Amino acid sequence: MASTVIVPFLIYSIVYYAPIIRNAPFKEKDFVSLEYQWGAGTALANSYNSATGEFKYLNKNDSLITRNIHLTFRDIKYLDSIADVQGFWNLPSVVANGEDDLKDPKKLRYVIKFNYKKKSKEVTYFPSFNGNEKMKGAASKMQKEIELTLIDKEASQAK
Repeated sequence: MASTVIVPFLIYSIVYYAPIIRNAPFKEKDFVSLEYQWGAGTALANSYNSATGEFKYLNKNDSLITRNIHLTFRDIKYLDSIADVQGFWNLPSVVANGEDDLKDPKKLRYVIKFNYKKKSKEVTYFPSFNGNEKMKGAASKMQKEIELTLIDKEASQAK
């Protein structure tokens, strides 16, 4: 009698949970690099690459500033945990209002890419997105946390 309940439950569990475990959130210990770009249109002059430490951005005078900023293990752990909490891994690759956003050369966009040993996750986020609030909130929070981390790092290195 017990086997008629236990065996189907085990089969169901294996079938149901196998894809979830296989696609488990990216592991912080497998982190390789973070790539972050932003700007209007497809020419994203502002960028950061944690592998090289290269941080480039246009200041208020449209001058290109280049810095070298390296994230610590603590920074990486923090950003990885924010990605987990916000559900970044479940976001679609593009968070936009449609093709019009993608083609508009004046629309601000952010490209966030986490690279791990075996996987990577890239999301292009348009702040003008007016769809699903949870999706917008997750992408927006991730973008702001990366930006704040870079600003803090830059400020601490300037001291």
